[in-house]
Amino acid sequence: MSAGRLRAANAGQNTSMISNDRSSSFGNRHYVSPKPPVIEDTLKSDKVQIERKTFLFALKENPRGRFLRITEDVGGRRDTIIIPAPGLEDFKKILDEMVRASAELPPAEPEPQEPKSS
Repeated sequence: MSAGRLRAANAGQNTSMISNDRSSSFGNRHYVSPKPPVIEDTLKSDKVQIERKTFLFALKENPRGRFLRITEDVGGRRDTIIIPAPGLEDFKKILDEMVRASAELPPAEPEPQEPKSS
């Protein structure tokens, strides 16, 4: 039976809707007010410039606990990661391992460039 005939046959009856007949969930959204800002105290901050990037480090505290916010700023574009204080020691261990590995591994050889034709 086609969807049109099924609708006509079920007219006036309390039956479930055909999936194509459902109203869009986008049209029925209720306005949700934004969460109030969480008050954060900055305990310590520092920054470092590496090539074209600026890294901002901010040790902060809010009612949920302490955390380190690391923000990378490249020409006004910002990306941020947040590390909860209980994870800082593990984060440092991995970072120390990466620094050691970077110093021990030989640098990658640049790929050979093809000669330019005249």
